[in-house]
Amino acid sequence: MESVQIRRSLMTRMMQIHWPLLAVMCLIIFYGSLLLYDAAGSSLDPYADRQMVRFVFGLGVIFGLAALDVKTIFRLAYPLYGISLVLLILVELKGHTAMGATRWLNIGGFRLQPSEMMKVALILALARYYHMRPLGVVSKIPYLIPPLLMMLVPFILTVKQPDLGTALLLGMMGTGIMFAAGVSWKFFALLIGGGMAAIPVGWEFFLRSYQKQRILTFLDPEADPLGAGYHIMQSKIAIGSAGVWGKGFGGGTQAHLKFLPEKHTDFIFTLMTEDFGMIGALILISLYLLLMFLCLDVALRCRNQFSGLMVIGVVLTVFLYAFINMCMVMGLMPVVGVPLPFVSYGGTALLTLMLGIGLVMNAYVNKDVNLPGAAGLSGVRGGGFIR
Repeated sequence: MESVQIRRSLMTRMMQIHWPLLAVMCLIIFYGSLLLYDAAGSSLDPYADRQMVRFVFGLGVIFGLAALDVKTIFRLAYPLYGISLVLLILVELKGHTAMGATRWLNIGGFRLQPSEMMKVALILALARYYHMRPLGVVSKIPYLIPPLLMMLVPFILTVKQPDLGTALLLGMMGTGIMFAAGVSWKFFALLIGGGMAAIPVGWEFFLRSYQKQRILTFLDPEADPLGAGYHIMQSKIAIGSAGVWGKGFGGGTQAHLKFLPEKHTDFIFTLMTEDFGMIGALILISLYLLLMFLCLDVALRCRNQFSGLMVIGVVLTVFLYAFINMCMVMGLMPVVGVPLPFVSYGGTALLTLMLGIGLVMNAYVNKDVNLPGAAGLSGVRGGGFIR
């Protein structure tokens, strides 16, 4: 009898998921699969078919997370962060090196990228930390130190891999969650000022030569059009020549004549724009905006601070991925290797993002659930963006 009730409870939770949000995500992934089909020369192999297999697996993850009790995720927040941190340290000690970077661990024949796990783990850890603190203390120095350390340690470990793009995402995402939790604007003004002052030190002692070259190329790509500036110049040519309607599906000359590099990963937005023009780009941007709006609506509906901040973290991740990638391929930012969310080819990034959507689904299903908050009071929400 008890097992029947459990199954009924799980089925009820499954039926309560946010179907419009799921539909928008599926549309974006379908759009991406069309582009991967085009990138492979009108072939499902080797990109689109593998991406769809990962998508099906990711759907299982989303439904599984939606069925979980939010209290379980709350309890696991710190342990998951700890495990992710240990894996990042293991990458430093005995990680797998490819293309000059040490970012992966080989575990039982499976290659794992712990920095991707850390994105989700950091969201959960910060959400739990601020859920347990009342608004009146979050801007005080003793209460700023733990979240800053939570961000700083994985940031440093990720920069050393080196993976500057992921490190910047971790820093900006964590800072955004702090803002949403109600930390004073004075802290962010001080943080920005300190960051600006530290630029010369970072340039001299922390950035590697190829990272410096990327920044110099961003400032003047025409200085080396056949070398360091080649990628971004070809991307700008493809986007600029597309016009309003593009050259048609499969008709992109820069992509199909092999002038455009990494057209299935970092530069897939360029491929899409060359095919479908400004209209295609606006459609994709509109889908992203709709996805983020639906997620924000979930955050505002949550009765507990943990779920709300968890959703805010996912929204920030999607926004930063999309914004940085689009600016990067248009020459508005240095190339840092950030994929286009749900569109670029890549298993770890896609599953990480779908895991994030699964957390949003969990927050929506459990939006009326109270969690013990500051001073053990149920339903404490405090202040900030969602409080």
